Amino acid sequence: MNATKKLTLTEPELVSALQSKDPKVLKVLYSMYSASLYGVISRIITHTELAEDVLQETFVKIWQSASNYDNNKGRLFTWMMNIARNLSIDKLRSKDFKNSQKNQDIENNVSFVDEQNKVTFNPDILGVKQLVEGLKPDLQAVLNLVYYKGFTHVEAAEELNLPLGTVKTRIRLAIIELRKYFN
Repeated sequence: MNATKKLTLTEPELVSALQSKDPKVLKVLYSMYSASLYGVISRIITHTELAEDVLQETFVKIWQSASNYDNNKGRLFTWMMNIARNLSIDKLRSKDFKNSQKNQDIENNVSFVDEQNKVTFNPDILGVKQLVEGLKPDLQAVLNLVYYKGFTHVEAAEELNLPLGTVKTRIRLAIIELRKYFN
């Protein structure tokens, strides 16, 4: 049985190896601090892949900025944590990140693509219509207006003379009931 031994160095040894650009220190540094730094990053950036990218950028920045570290100003971990935090905040403030948040999810564009490609939705072929007909009448009425007739939630509420929250709740309940057939 080969048990992998976790490498650790003292802080002065880490700093010395880091500032002398010893490539072996990156593996040790990563094994010792990646989980803690990822925790700092993921509190700021909630998207997993983006947080992992920032973690990688953090270690690159640590490697490139090692000569700037001054142990008189604080501990190595505090310095690295500040780099991780600052890179995370910079990422959130970046133009690319803001633009990516403005982009719509693919689910919001499905009907647009369907219209462009002349795709039609026929619930009778899928058998969904029969499943909807098996629901309670109040749930059926809401689904018929919203999903089959294209009403907005507000329009459906006006048509059925119901509060908007009731319409949304009935849609949610209907979807929960329908999911039972597919899970």
